Amino acid sequence: MAVTTRLSLALFLSAFLLFAANAREYQGQPGQYGETGTRLTQAQQCRIQRLTGSQPSQRIESEGGFTELWDENEEQFLCAGVAPMRNVLRRRSLSLPNFHPMPRLVYIERGRGLISIIFPGCAETFQTQSQTFQAGRDPWEESGQGRRSDQHQKVHRIRQGDVVAIPAGAAHWCFNDGEEELVAISINDLNHQSNQLDQNSRAFYLAGGVQEIEKKRTQIGLRKQITQKFQNIFRSFDRELMAEAFNIPTEIVSKMQEEQSERGLIVNVREGMSMIRPDEEEEEEFEEQQGCSRPYNPWGRRGNGLEENVCTMKYRANMDTRRRADIFSRQAGKINHVNGQKLPILQYMDMSATKGTLYPNAVMSPHWAVNGHCVVYVQTGDAQVQVVDHTGQQVMNDRVNQGEMFVVPQYFASTLRAGQNGFEWVVLRTSSQPMNSQLAGYTSVIRAMPVEVLTNAYQISPNEAQRLKMNRGGESLLLSPQRRSF
Repeated sequence: MAVTTRLSLALFLSAFLLFAANAREYQGQPGQYGETGTRLTQAQQCRIQRLTGSQPSQRIESEGGFTELWDENEEQFLCAGVAPMRNVLRRRSLSLPNFHPMPRLVYIERGRGLISIIFPGCAETFQTQSQTFQAGRDPWEESGQGRRSDQHQKVHRIRQGDVVAIPAGAAHWCFNDGEEELVAISINDLNHQSNQLDQNSRAFYLAGGVQEIEKKRTQIGLRKQITQKFQNIFRSFDRELMAEAFNIPTEIVSKMQEEQSERGLIVNVREGMSMIRPDEEEEEEFEEQQGCSRPYNPWGRRGNGLEENVCTMKYRANMDTRRRADIFSRQAGKINHVNGQKLPILQYMDMSATKGTLYPNAVMSPHWAVNGHCVVYVQTGDAQVQVVDHTGQQVMNDRVNQGEMFVVPQYFASTLRAGQNGFEWVVLRTSSQPMNSQLAGYTSVIRAMPVEVLTNAYQISPNEAQRLKMNRGGESLLLSPQRRSF
């Protein structure tokens, strides 16, 4: 009996140790899931030597606008695991329906338009009526009326300053019905757990497409050719099978499958685009009233049964509203956040956005991001940016200008000073509840330390340590441009 017991115990310990070893190996491998549910990939192994403001490296022309892509294989974007892009829609142009295997966070830099994000399994709760082209041919036509009805999911108004959340796998389209170009900046989170393909950005288009795009990539000393395609996924299905699936004539399927690479990904609208949507003024007024009043409920955790239904949840919030600035300084500027509390869908995506404005020569307190990478886009003005890594080495000390983008990796300490014309920027983050830790100001780690610690750490007098702690008074993240002589 004793021998049997010892043997059982030995087998149990062996199995336990083997399980623990496999678990460690499993969590450490690229593309697998750790305890937090976040993918741990080689792209997250940030070995940054140099950060700099980056411009798009590629431009895809379409008849209704153009798409600009930053190089996702650039060291800083590999570190953050994101693929940035900029879409420009000209007046009365349509960004064709598509979906992608990773979440996308969009910031509307300029213009206005309409957007619809189609959630799988949700009902078409909106109905419109329009003139039929051939009365009697349309099965949905209202008899004797000469009109046909159409049902679709909700269509929303978007405008300058909006943050739009597009979940992975949700088909979407956008139409510019304004009088100026619609400019949208976005990042795809390649490291998100929803993307189980690889670390390459891709989109699946339901119409249109462009010619093949060749990209060169350097990886471990080898030079590879990567061919990207943005093509209509219907084009390779069997025509008869599609006709049967949709119960339509093959002639319609042929039009769905036509090569239209000359039109591109953004097309000019030739037919009318009249569709039902909520009253815009009422919708905006409701959003202003609701604002920050929504209770916090982390998705995937226990809720109280009152959280938003996936088919009716909001996926848009505006960061240009002055009355809702989260941080405001009369001398330095303001900051607006859109996180998982204001826009609960961001809890699914584990992303968030911040828009900041610094007045001329104002300073942002040196700080580090605790729980995510920061992808910074310069909207207007310029600023001197400094970033320091864990070795104390300066990895960035550059002046950034309008239209440039750069990454501040998690835990890297950074600061910036606005130029003579001020500085306005947008940060797209890989965390739905971002947190910063500051080095200077009222809520800083330096302010929180005892004078004796600072005295001995920096070998300064108690009076100097007191000034180090208190000389910014009540200012916090945004610091006024005052230089004092002592």
